[in-house]
Amino acid sequence: MRRNPWAWVPTLYFAEGLPNVAVMTISLIMYKRLGLSNADITLYTSWLSLPWVIKPLWSPFIDIIKTKRWWIISMQLLVGAALGGVAFTIPGPYWLQGSLAFFWLMAFSSATHDIAADGFYMLGLNQHRQAYFVGIRNTFFRIATIFGQGLLVMLAGNLEVITRNVRYSWSLMFYGMAGLFIAFWMWHHYILPHPSEDSQRYIQDPSLSPSTYILLEFWRTVKTFFKKPQVLAGLFFMLFYRMPEGLLAKVSALFLIDTQAEGGLGLSPAEYGLVQGTVGIIGLTIGGILGGIAASRDGLKRWLWPMVMAITLPDLVYVYLSYALPESLFVINICVFIEQFGYGFGFSAYMLYLIYYSQGEHKTAHYALCTAFMALSIMIPGFFAGALQESVGYQTFFLIVIAACSLTYIVSALLDIDPEFGKKKEIRENPTDE
Repeated sequence: MRRNPWAWVPTLYFAEGLPNVAVMTISLIMYKRLGLSNADITLYTSWLSLPWVIKPLWSPFIDIIKTKRWWIISMQLLVGAALGGVAFTIPGPYWLQGSLAFFWLMAFSSATHDIAADGFYMLGLNQHRQAYFVGIRNTFFRIATIFGQGLLVMLAGNLEVITRNVRYSWSLMFYGMAGLFIAFWMWHHYILPHPSEDSQRYIQDPSLSPSTYILLEFWRTVKTFFKKPQVLAGLFFMLFYRMPEGLLAKVSALFLIDTQAEGGLGLSPAEYGLVQGTVGIIGLTIGGILGGIAASRDGLKRWLWPMVMAITLPDLVYVYLSYALPESLFVINICVFIEQFGYGFGFSAYMLYLIYYSQGEHKTAHYALCTAFMALSIMIPGFFAGALQESVGYQTFFLIVIAACSLTYIVSALLDIDPEFGKKKEIRENPTDE
């Protein structure tokens, strides 16, 4: 039975993004509302990002055991259970220990889901459709991020006003997220296709035990990953292409809501939800979709430099905002739209290059290694971005972000990409999207 990719690609990557934002952003805001100190919040939530960095350690199991489809459905059910566990423990006496334990379960389940979903994407679509949908998948991942840190946080805040009970309000919000993930589990159990390549791999040498075979496969996966052509250029690109975004991601949100006395714009929660949750989504959606369409028409190599400029130059809007401190919501919305549009368009090049680098045997495990470097590229600058901003102020900080954009240009110049990669072919390739 043929499955239209529009029926499962958007929901699959929305489901991939939502637990990520729950662990990395919603947890931070919730712990702040529950009275934890900034030092404790930073320590705990930083460690929660570890599963996305080390997920290649267990990615060979996803390649060898069961199918990618089975892993996707199983992990979505486990994420739903973890969300319910967070909701259950928040009102109790051991809310910190309990919620952190379930956040850890959610983080590992989500990281495993990422491996399976990204591998399934490459198995379920031919190369042209992979290029066409790369903007759509990135867009819906980012929509999930904005949905979580915008609408869901606003919902929890409104529940606080209605119930006058902080813990109960956040518990209700997490119960709602658990219900949403159960719905994702049911939908994907029905709608995901069954690609012929998505099958369990069996041990070819009967003399090897399963554990020995998995260790040998893991070593072979790592060895082949680091023996790919242009490995150093690829690693530099994965680590430094998004360096400006790594610095900007959390600080830009703080800048929007911080008071003008502290150098911020002083937006209210409702205004913040409008700017990031509505205008930002529109800009990101248009940029992401256009980026995927452009790459599928002319190939990644043709659009690499326009995408590099798109992901870097719009960061200048934050330099303007930090110096002008406009009070007009219209001006702020225009600036955020420009920055989000550029990010959506430029990020398509990054994700498509990860697919390009992962081609060949062990593509799922190799892609997991690529996304581990992607997570590391955001985690490392995120550790010191807040402290750097506090020491130099918003204006100087955003100038440092612009200077960091030079790294994006340098690492992009090192790449050697097949001009035909991503282009639409006259003859369909490997039509497994059924």
